[in-house]
Amino acid sequence: MTHAAQDRIARLADVATEAGVSQGTVSNVFNRPDIVRPDLRERVHAAAQRLGYTGPDPKGRLLRAGKVNAIGVATTQPLSYFFDDPFARAIMSEISRACDDNGCGISLISSRNEEVLSWNIGSALVDGLILFCLTGTETLIARANERGLPSIALAFGNTGQDVPAIDVDNVEGGRKAATHLADLGHRRFAILALEFVDGGVGRRTRAEIAAATRFTARDRVFGSFDVLSARGIDVSTIPVFETSEKVGSVASALETLFAEADPPTAIIAQSDLIAMIALEWFANRGISVPEDVSIIGFDGVPEAAETTPPLTTIAQPIAEIGRQAVASILDPTERATRRLLDTTLVVRASTAPPKG
Repeated sequence: MTHAAQDRIARLADVATEAGVSQGTVSNVFNRPDIVRPDLRERVHAAAQRLGYTGPDPKGRLLRAGKVNAIGVATTQPLSYFFDDPFARAIMSEISRACDDNGCGISLISSRNEEVLSWNIGSALVDGLILFCLTGTETLIARANERGLPSIALAFGNTGQDVPAIDVDNVEGGRKAATHLADLGHRRFAILALEFVDGGVGRRTRAEIAAATRFTARDRVFGSFDVLSARGIDVSTIPVFETSEKVGSVASALETLFAEADPPTAIIAQSDLIAMIALEWFANRGISVPEDVSIIGFDGVPEAAETTPPLTTIAQPIAEIGRQAVASILDPTERATRRLLDTTLVVRASTAPPKG
């Protein structure tokens, strides 16, 4: 073997030359060893060891087969989002369960930089892509389509109407939350919202809400406004705070609300995570839930049933979202175009009629 040969990565043909056998024999040694004589197997393995050859590239074999038996889940959030956020964790649990049922794996694809994420999608070794909680989803789906991969977005966000997606009816979910609290007799409301724009935090006017680039938060607010306006409540007086689902932004909103002479008796939180942060803030300040204030969440994550008190919530069909997302990738007959699923009101102990 020449010095130049040592400086490059060994290939199957090099092993064949080193061992004095055909390339077919080397291939059989690594892929179908049972049909090769033991002495030839030993000779080929010894040659491979001398050259530093570890076997055929599994990626090449999978690509030649046309199927890798794995689904990519892509997000612009850091990878820790899949494990730290309760809704993302619940969705991933159901996606994993559906993948287990179908005998396929999962590849997590992440980058806060959309350009890098697009490159990652282009190079991912997967059979299809689930795009999770993304901005710029159309661009990323187009990148997936360039590879001929099926893809599906979870949550419409700001996607166009022609983007394949699975989401819940956020307007109706907002209506259900407001209806529940209004039926209990509440008249003083506040809304702790998801982001209307990337990185947005603080109190928002109705015009700013209408101009939102993230439609989930906007639709849930306007669904709630529809109900409350019909009940004779002036929705222009309802404070709406955009939060980042982080302790600081939620605490800042609550500090403003409960410094007022007539704080709200009912809070609509647009995620269970926001509601759980609020519950801890109330507990630390001796504000009783639901005696002093009622609060309702949105998502139906498992942790919502374990809070003190257990959280009333608008539950998304998380198991069905996961099942449909995986099916839309693996089964051509299940390919989604745009599916809108229903939410369910789950009443627990965090809501009650207002005092007096």
